Amino acid sequence: MKYKGIIIVCLFLGCIACKEEVLPKPKAMLRLNFPKAMYRGVDEACPFVFERNSLATITSGENCALVLDYQDMKGTIYITYKPVQDNLKTLLTDAQKLSYEHASKADNILEQPFVNEGDNVYGMFYEVTGNAASQSQFYVTDSINHFVTGSLYFYSKPNYDSILPAAVYLQNDIRKIMETLKWK
Repeated sequence: MKYKGIIIVCLFLGCIACKEEVLPKPKAMLRLNFPKAMYRGVDEACPFVFERNSLATITSGENCALVLDYQDMKGTIYITYKPVQDNLKTLLTDAQKLSYEHASKADNILEQPFVNEGDNVYGMFYEVTGNAASQSQFYVTDSINHFVTGSLYFYSKPNYDSILPAAVYLQNDIRKIMETLKWK
């Protein structure tokens, strides 16, 4: 009798111990497929031209302030023009300072110099990783007359993992803007 009770307890414990532990499945990441970028020229009443993605709607403001809005991706590229009038050092300092204001939230800021000697366009592209407000910023200049800055912002609170696919797509558009920018 004594052994019968021990056997029943062992069998009971054996049945409980052999169950597979049920764990909730991790949340899946949404796969985002963006259409292939189709570029067309932008020729506003500004001292520069460039090519933009046809997905973006463009809005012009005062002093050649341009807004490229990507509604499907909930992101916007803001472009600002300023003439160089013995203030190039100040313009460069302001553009660099703006990029590094995101350093407290960013994991890393990668600087990529840009040089297009043929069209006299020189600048810097900043790729920001992490939960910063802006994922990319850039500036281009001819060092004599023109200075253009731009930045990428999303409509939502920054969550780097969630916006990464759209950020990479729009960073390629920013690079295209820089590569195709020409002074009038």
